[in-house]
Amino acid sequence: MSREKKTKNPKVKLGKLEKKEARVGYVFILPWLIGVLAFMIYPLAQSFYYMWFNIRITPLQTKFIYVGTGNFTQIWLENPEFPQQIVTYLWQTILEVPIIVVFALLIAMMLNGKIRLKGFFRLVFFLPVIIVSGPVMNMLVDEGAATIPAMNVQSIVTALDSFLPTSLANNIGDLFSSMIMILWYSGVQILIFLSALQKIDPSLYEAAKIDGGSKWECFWKITLPTIKPMILLNAVYSVIFLSGNEQNSLITMIQSAMFSGTKEKGYGYASAMAWMYSLVVTLVVLLFFLLLGSKKDIYDRQVKRRKRQMKKEARQAKKIERRGIRNVKKLEHARKKRNYKTYDGEGDYR
Repeated sequence: MSREKKTKNPKVKLGKLEKKEARVGYVFILPWLIGVLAFMIYPLAQSFYYMWFNIRITPLQTKFIYVGTGNFTQIWLENPEFPQQIVTYLWQTILEVPIIVVFALLIAMMLNGKIRLKGFFRLVFFLPVIIVSGPVMNMLVDEGAATIPAMNVQSIVTALDSFLPTSLANNIGDLFSSMIMILWYSGVQILIFLSALQKIDPSLYEAAKIDGGSKWECFWKITLPTIKPMILLNAVYSVIFLSGNEQNSLITMIQSAMFSGTKEKGYGYASAMAWMYSLVVTLVVLLFFLLLGSKKDIYDRQVKRRKRQMKKEARQAKKIERRGIRNVKKLEHARKKRNYKTYDGEGDYR
């Protein structure tokens, strides 16, 4: 058996060219590895260590006072604003992410059509991603550039409040008030959708049209299933972007707690708050993954089911073969016992 396994799975040695390509690949990803270790892994480990302490910075030294889970209990029992902001974040993210993804898909489909000045329109939709960030975004929000002046948000909230809970109506009103800012966040998603649409084989649409398929049927049967992985990617990207955006009130709360001069707050308090917030963000990402994750195709399931059935039949055939061999041996042994040799006196055995 060991010889058969060695012959079935022989170890293939890499040639000089393949080893050289592997080394070049490691060199290309080396800056990313250094960035992850320096700017992601180390800060994560440091904040995880900080959240168990009450950290006080004095002119002489930094004092670490172990409090265990005291930071967590203090956040949930003495800071009622944090749970409220978590609930608001959940509602806003669940409402804003589908809007951003759908808007990006519609714009990408229009840009993928036969129109003039495609490059100019792509620049127009992607330019806010470059310009509208950081202090520029804060200035535009303060000036009211992120809202639609002609829209009466209060009347919308009043109309929704008649048949929806007040908290949900207020969140939807906030969504309408910041509609322009939400659409500014869709530049990267548009490019991702556009690249996915350009990879679809045009012959699929031609074959569907020959069979009498309309544009709506082509969208549901060809376009949407093909770009479904990109929908999940854009949804996850939108969740991460909205969660770490400077306009997020939770980020502002964590920053203010970090640089607070009080004894109760500080780096440890802010680290505990950040880890709880990251857990909530992870749960939101998992929610979108469960909703938009690609399910296995029915034909793949049938193929795997057939392979399992064939393996089961092969195992049963081996069992039957081994059982037959054992029965033959038993019969031979029994026959040898019955037909023992006797001497008949004439030199013959029977």
